[in-house]
Amino acid sequence: MKYSVLTFGYGYSAQALGRVLLQQGHSILGTTRGEPTPADGAQIVQWPGTDMTAALDAATHLLISIAPDAAGDPVLAALQDEITARAAQFKWVGYLSTTGVYGDHNGGWVDETTALSPATKRGIARVKAEAAWAAIPDIPLHIFRLAGIYGPGRGPFAKVRNGTARRIIKENQVFSRTHVDDIAQVLAASMARPNPGAIYNVCDDDPAPPQDVMGYAADLLGLPLPPAIDFETAEMTPMARSFYAESKKVRNDRIKSELGVKLLYPDYRSGLKALLAQEKPA
Repeated sequence: MKYSVLTFGYGYSAQALGRVLLQQGHSILGTTRGEPTPADGAQIVQWPGTDMTAALDAATHLLISIAPDAAGDPVLAALQDEITARAAQFKWVGYLSTTGVYGDHNGGWVDETTALSPATKRGIARVKAEAAWAAIPDIPLHIFRLAGIYGPGRGPFAKVRNGTARRIIKENQVFSRTHVDDIAQVLAASMARPNPGAIYNVCDDDPAPPQDVMGYAADLLGLPLPPAIDFETAEMTPMARSFYAESKKVRNDRIKSELGVKLLYPDYRSGLKALLAQEKPA
């Protein structure tokens, strides 16, 4: 079967999936808030601003990759009635959420059965959005809780090279991460094996302190170790500081046991090595 995929928010992660699906011969229509630009075979439309009736009618698969705002999930705010009326039409619906829904666990492990206790406004909004999508009758919903995303154009190398990198030290702080190409393969595997109601953590096998990742990037570049700065005294934006409000290790067993996924980048070391190898000479 060839998919007709409608993606609300054709951004970084959705484009990675798009590259996989387009190679397989599926069709993709993605939305953007700004002016549409060519996207390697995907059809891009501006939304809000475009009537989505025909796109919803044609869609076999629906991916939601837009973050909730103060008013809730923007897709449901605009199109809940239309989506609800077509819920049984879709073969698969995916919602990209975040591991932030688990809140702070002081460096301990969490999995998909862990109670949700978000510690940030963003996490609270995600919990509400997950619930709103899950409440739609007959919708074949799959929730993907993504860890910190990195990949081409989103690695630590630029900061290390230009001398702005810092190793922020906070006791017992640990994050899980995921390479964008692993997000793409998890989503594609789920589309091939739909399991409505399923929830998947998407992360690698090696949660690690952020200072270790920055230090390893410097080692790969052969540059000096970035300075270590105590979290309590570090100058940081409120957004950056909020990421340190939670510390946890995220289990990913379900994507392996249920979807048969073998991670392309099971730890940040393999991921960063690959990013550096992919860089083109200046």
